[in-house]
Amino acid sequence: MTKQPLASTKIQPQSPLSSTPTGGGALLTEDDIQKYLRAATSDSTRKAYRSAIRQFEKWGGRLPTDSHSLVSYLLSRAEQLNPRTLDLHLTAIGQWHLYQGIANPVAEPLVQKTMRGIRRTHGKPKQKAKALSLEHIATLTRQLRSQPDSKKKARDLALVLVGFFGAFRRSELVAIQVEDLIWEEEGLIIRLQKSKTDQSGQGMMRALPYGTPEICPARALKSWLDVSGTRAGPVFRSVNRWDMVQSRQLNPTAINDLLKNLGEACGFDFVAELSSHSFRRGLSTSAAREKVGFELIKKQGGWKSDATVWEYIEEGQQFTDNASAILMKKMSELLT
Repeated sequence: MTKQPLASTKIQPQSPLSSTPTGGGALLTEDDIQKYLRAATSDSTRKAYRSAIRQFEKWGGRLPTDSHSLVSYLLSRAEQLNPRTLDLHLTAIGQWHLYQGIANPVAEPLVQKTMRGIRRTHGKPKQKAKALSLEHIATLTRQLRSQPDSKKKARDLALVLVGFFGAFRRSELVAIQVEDLIWEEEGLIIRLQKSKTDQSGQGMMRALPYGTPEICPARALKSWLDVSGTRAGPVFRSVNRWDMVQSRQLNPTAINDLLKNLGEACGFDFVAELSSHSFRRGLSTSAAREKVGFELIKKQGGWKSDATVWEYIEEGQQFTDNASAILMKKMSELLT
């Protein structure tokens, strides 16, 4: 069988269909089928799979492959790549075989046991983004407000406040459209057309109540829209070096760059740990420290997994709800 790289080859059904009749008599072409097959996987996942396949082929692998070739690949990469990266590579290769209707060598015991051994030998804790606290957000906003007025300043302030208090992912932030904003007397509701946990497009709502003007995300966003003259389309847009607002939406990676640059200006010693995910982790852990309830935290962040929310709550309360702290307080009383 000839090589068919995922990066350049359409997935072929096991029984190729040039056309399929529908109930109304119209014919569905292969292009129609491909359109819905592509829609079943997010662009980011498809991009990750293609990159994994390219790395496998660059090493010398060929598709379809067999379990012995996969084991050789794993052994040659075990010292260089994180086990989670190798897991992704196996998933991509396995998906290629499944959608080609070919036996999946990834599922064979030899491959699975080899991968388990690699995880146990080379596994490391996943690096997490630094959770921004309320104190950090206050410092970031003070730094931004100290800058000369500009369109970029207005955009960056809105990004920081909306990103944190809305617990948005960066993909969600840059995807917000003016048409998704619902202004109410109590604040702003942002309609998310799609998100990581809502790939089917059922839609999610994120509410941002009005607060003190200096830290209010809804007012900061309104100010940015007014200053930039944005009336439709992407809310968060690129701003060039001449402070001119561009028509295209902001690149997601620009949010990481913004946070790191602001962190350096504020003198943070954890700049390398900052990323857009610092907003979501920061909102959840900060809310947990303030004893905000589980359901409210889960709702604001749009989390589907209860376990993820509890993980954030435990992290936020690791010093306030701490057995050692209670015992140390009791011991100090005994010593006085």
